[in-house]
Amino acid sequence: MILLDTHTLLWLRTGEARLGAKARQTLDDALRHREIAVSAITFWEVAMLKSKSRLDFPEDVGLWRREVLGQGVAEIPVDGEIGIQANALPEFHSDPADRIIVSTALGGHPLLTADDRILGWSGTLNRLDARE
Repeated sequence: MILLDTHTLLWLRTGEARLGAKARQTLDDALRHREIAVSAITFWEVAMLKSKSRLDFPEDVGLWRREVLGQGVAEIPVDGEIGIQANALPEFHSDPADRIIVSTALGGHPLLTADDRILGWSGTLNRLDARE
């Protein structure tokens, strides 16, 4: 199951041109087999960015979440183990959503992201560049 970073889910849903051809093909294949997931924190992050006017998001986030899940994207809940591991990531920046998403990916999911801080992190993580 491929885990999408928040921006990657948004790019997929809006047809964003920054989503690379290789990533798009990977996502198409994964969608066909219902092998795409997001962390539950992704929906919190979208709602928070929208409420702070840092994201131009015309939809109701709750409705959008139901649509995303209805299209076969799995939601991985944030549990205590993920939270504890997120706190303990060595040499990782302080963004709490990124920490939780990376910790979720460490549960055995390749992470599709274009976040240079995540892509450049020295920790062991199966990551794919969403721009490729």
